[in-house]
Amino acid sequence: MENFIVSARKYRPQEFDSVVGQSHITDTLEHAIENNQLAQALLFCGPRGVGKTTCARILARKINEKSGATDEEGFAFNIYELDAASNNSVDDIRHLIDQVRFAPQVGQYKVYIIDEVHMLSQAAFNAFLKTLEEPPAHAIFILATTEKHKIIPTILSRCQIYDFKRITIEDIQNHLKKIAEKEGIAYEDDALFLIAQKADGALRDALSIFDRLTTFSQKNITLANAAEILNILDYDQYLKVADLAKENDIPAILAKFDEIVKKGFDPHIFIAGLGSHFRDLMLAQNPSTLALIEIGENTKAKYAEQSQKWTAQQLINAIEICNHADINYKNSKNPRLTVEIALMQLASLTAVDMDKKKSS
Repeated sequence: MENFIVSARKYRPQEFDSVVGQSHITDTLEHAIENNQLAQALLFCGPRGVGKTTCARILARKINEKSGATDEEGFAFNIYELDAASNNSVDDIRHLIDQVRFAPQVGQYKVYIIDEVHMLSQAAFNAFLKTLEEPPAHAIFILATTEKHKIIPTILSRCQIYDFKRITIEDIQNHLKKIAEKEGIAYEDDALFLIAQKADGALRDALSIFDRLTTFSQKNITLANAAEILNILDYDQYLKVADLAKENDIPAILAKFDEIVKKGFDPHIFIAGLGSHFRDLMLAQNPSTLALIEIGENTKAKYAEQSQKWTAQQLINAIEICNHADINYKNSKNPRLTVEIALMQLASLTAVDMDKKKSS
């Protein structure tokens, strides 16, 4: 049996132009290398899984390629990686400083990548200061962190800082499409959108979910099985609840809620999500705000269709009902009843409007 390689490793970018969603960083680094304007101490900051370590490794290789060395094996001796999460003592940094003194045997530069640098102890930071301020000509330090605020100001002032941003849902979705096509995996666009949304801007997280879903679905990724494996309510469930509310069907809406709870979903998350659903319906009523809804194109069409069944005031009232239940849920002695009351109020909204019309 062949060893399985996770997508995050298999498709790790080897060039700057294949890094996803960080063009403001990669373009700057490429220009700095071309114009010999690269600082000797760089700090890569940003959320997890957005390409900090990947860019550091590409940069380390590119620097030595620029000097004329092209031997891949030689590059390996010029790149040192230190995980500061487990090597955070002053002795670890002193050992690193001892290595910095020696010039590279191949290429022009030695590159030191220190990951999770915010985990270094205060003593380790202090021991590192002098070397970081006046490094040898052959040494370049690349520090990476998810928590820039934990790094002492004296270190920050000695580094050229690059802020990585969360990767957009669209960029993650497009990257997943490319991988799916290369691997011969069938997919629904809305399923990949849901994965990208769940990843919260971290491409590595999206690839991890993608691998899990590929195995679960036997290379046929659908919105339904994506929602199942991610243990989240899919959009169709909220669409159904909203339809039942519009039809004033209190028994059916309570039965639907009971079905959702029995599947293991948190009632609090459900009512908060339902509030977001009505908010999205409000946006879907106008073509100019439809683009603000972060859902797949097929689902967006369903939202636009359902939104026309409601008046703007009804949707505002629905949002207020859900928000009120969301706020009161934690303090309620009977939280399930809090949600059920909200659902009954939602199912009575249009009935109240009809009664007003009849009386007038």
